Amino acid sequence: MEKITILIADDHTLVRETWSYIFNSDARFSVVAESGTGEEAVDKAKSLRPNIVIMDINLPGINGIEATQQIRKYSPGTKILGVSLHTQPTYARKMIQKGAMGYVTKNSSREEMFKAILEIQSGKKYICDEIKNILSEQVISGDDPQTGLNSLSQREIEIIAYIKKGNSSKEIADALNISVKTVEVHRYNVLKKLNLKNAAALVNFINNSQLDFEN
Repeated sequence: MEKITILIADDHTLVRETWSYIFNSDARFSVVAESGTGEEAVDKAKSLRPNIVIMDINLPGINGIEATQQIRKYSPGTKILGVSLHTQPTYARKMIQKGAMGYVTKNSSREEMFKAILEIQSGKKYICDEIKNILSEQVISGDDPQTGLNSLSQREIEIIAYIKKGNSSKEIADALNISVKTVEVHRYNVLKKLNLKNAAALVNFINNSQLDFEN
């Protein structure tokens, strides 16, 4: 049986090494490369054409969502499994929209990760149980998945993460290599989507939220 080749893209060395060890310990899988940035993941996927890319969403440089779109363009036969600490369904939706075949959170078990890889390798889509349970709760409670936190873009969530750290608009602009005006537009859009009146309300919302806005 031919092994499923895997490229691991994550900005934490220990995570990459742990996953490599787990996958290489299973006769069905072979890790052919690792990458710590989105650009590196795209380059290695172009040259190696792995069966699967395990793609962390929050990567330095181009993020995992953008890298997914590029890999699908340059290596269409490669299937991508999005992975993140984030449990908001909006992340899974954006990854799938950009061409990923599956999405799991970092709370998922090894067995579920294996199951996800086998499912997407066979041509099926896979969403982990944690995300499916959250979506089920939204349906039951009547929450609209297109509003509130689930309506935020990847860039807006990145900016919220910087605001949570106490960064100013100028510091955020410098970190993301965008203009201060663009940051202010994103901040305004976040306020509108979260139905908050001002910056102070946004900071209060972030500080009191139990949700993870970090990488």
